Formats: sequence, structure tokens, C-alpha cells
Amino acid sequence: MDENFQEERFTGIIKFTPPLYKQRYQFIKDLVGKYKPKKVADLGCADCTLLWMLKFCSCIEVLAGLDICASVMKEKMHRLSPLPGDYLQPAERSLTVTLHHGSVAHKDPCMLGFDLVTCIELIEHLEQSELKKFPEVVFGFMSPTIVVISTPNSEFNPLLPGVTLFRHPDHKFEWNRAQFQSWALETARHYDYSVEFTGVGHPPTGMENVGFCTQIGVFVRKYPQASESAQFEKPTKAAYKTVFKAVYPSLKDKKYLQNAVVSEVIFTAQIIKQSLMDCLMSEHEEYNDDPTERKSKFQPSMNCFSEDLGKLIVEKSMEPFVNENVIYIPLTTIFSFPKVNRLCGTFEKLSELIAGKVTLSSDGSAVMFNTEHENEEN
Repeated sequence: MDENFQEERFTGIIKFTPPLYKQRYQFIKDLVGKYKPKKVADLGCADCTLLWMLKFCSCIEVLAGLDICASVMKEKMHRLSPLPGDYLQPAERSLTVTLHHGSVAHKDPCMLGFDLVTCIELIEHLEQSELKKFPEVVFGFMSPTIVVISTPNSEFNPLLPGVTLFRHPDHKFEWNRAQFQSWALETARHYDYSVEFTGVGHPPTGMENVGFCTQIGVFVRKYPQASESAQFEKPTKAAYKTVFKAVYPSLKDKKYLQNAVVSEVIFTAQIIKQSLMDCLMSEHEEYNDDPTERKSKFQPSMNCFSEDLGKLIVEKSMEPFVNENVIYIPLTTIFSFPKVNRLCGTFEKLSELIAGKVTLSSDGSAVMFNTEHENEEN
């Protein structure tokens, strides 16, 4: 049975808004918003709901999940895959999501180097032998900057109708606040972490003495990670099986960056071209469509352009022009547009990315458009 569903049955009379599991996930999201970790691992990730929520946090570049039950992960792991929109508009950050099947009692080098490790309602599912190994695996071996551990507060249980011993049949134990804090403080002391205690799920008015329904310990490593020489002591043998991996399209990948730049260059050039064509048609009406005038070199006046577009062109002294049936739009003008500039960074990068992808003048200084098709359409 899904643990969140089981929990909602027991907490139905004492109404938590939002539901308790959502409060736990929101606690993690708030923590991510505060500390901006790049690499986050969720131990005991179950149906991957927390990982799915975290993939929308722009600071995160690596997400990893670990669970002892592969079938539970596989049920909803498809939600962690990129969507069509992720390919149409790649993010500036890179993002890789990986799911592993294995036990938190075992060490695997794939879990090294994380900024934040979350263990949400995990430790109470561990057998005594696993719980004994857990601190060394997470705090000693993984040694992340921050560890968050949540677990039921057994002092709250008498307020939950239907709970006789534990809140879930798979729980091996449930600690009161003194037990959890004693274990957490000793673990923090042994592995050079500080720890602060909080929780989610406030008790009813007048029952504040029982504490939060879910108790939470936030551990922060006191010192920088061990030196590189110590890293060689870490075992290199894999203990987990990878069951899912998704690499999201990113502008850090040249292929996606090039597609984005080419699309933006063509879009920007089309805007400028349309302004030119409108002016050209207006000029043709003034000249009564005289072929001699139409074939002459046309230099549009600045009032052909919108205020913002005209300002960009005037400030840079890079005016587009029409010669015969060809419109020339200087790359320097296109580069002056904020989005193109932000995507490329340098003019040289712009030239490199659009080479062979956009029709350019012989010297490569301008984007070219043929106006014959436009004239035919009009």
C-alpha cells in the first residue's frame, strides 16, 4: 500500500492542509530554494514524486533517486523523462536524472559528490542491521554538504485514530523526539555535522506538547569534503543497478544551442525584413512602381522601424538595406538584439554557430533574403 495514502487514512480526522506528505516535500523545496544545491539525491525515493517536483528547480543539474523496490520506482519514473517542450525550448542549465535500485546500507561511488541528500520517511523502514550501517554510508561515505532526515514522531500517534503500534505496517520502529534527537546528535558528532531539529504537521490547539507529526533533522557538514587523497580510499565497485536515466536537452549542449541561435537569428532577421518590406512597398507607391527606381539601391529611413528596433540600429550604425531583389541584414545588427546576444555571448560565437545554417552574404557579414517571393505574394 502506498505510504502516503496509508498516512492520509490515519490523519484524516486531524486535518493537515496541505496533506502531510506535501508539507514534507515543500520543506525540501524551500531548502533547495535557500541553499541552491546543484546535485541532489533522494534516498528511498519510492514513486519519484519528490524528484519530479525538484526537476523544476532551476539550480539543480543532477538528480538521483535510490530505492530498494525497483517496481515502485518504475511505476511512475516516466514522469522524469523530458517532454516535447523541453526539446522545443531547451533550458540554459543541464539536467540529468538517474534512478538506482539498491539499499542505503550499501556504498556505491555513483552517490559521491552530492550537495544535498534527502531521506524522507526512510529510516523507520530499515532493519536494525541496516540502520546501523546507514550513518556510515550517508554521512561517512557520501558525505554531502546537507542531509535531511524526516521520520514519524511517535508522541503524535495517540492523536491519530486507527494507529495502534506504528503508522505503516512496514515500519520497524517509530521514535519519539528524545530518541530521534539522541541518535541524530550522536551521528552529527561522529561525522562532524551540525544538526537542527524542526518538523511539519502542527498538532491541534492545546496539544502542542506532543510536537510535530513528522520530525525533521537538518544536518550540515562542518568542514569541506575530505582531500582528494582520501577520495582514493572510497570503494569503486558498483553496488546499485541503474534502472532509469534521462539527460535533458540543454543550451550547454552545442547541438541545442546552435538550433536555438539559428532559430532566433532567423526570427530576428524576419522582423527586420518585414519592416524593410513595408517601407519598400510604401516607397514603390510613391514612385508609382517605377522599375528603374525599384531596382536602385534602397536605403530605408529610420522611421521605417519601430522605436526600439530603430534605436538598436541607429546606436550601432548598422543599417539593413535592399539591393536589387536581395535584403541584407548585418549580423552586427542581429547580434545587438538582447536574446541573440545572451545566447551567443560573443559575435565570433554567433558567426560560428550559424555558419552553413543561414544564408549569408559572400563576406559573411549579413543575412540575406530574396524579396521576389514577397513581391509575388503581394
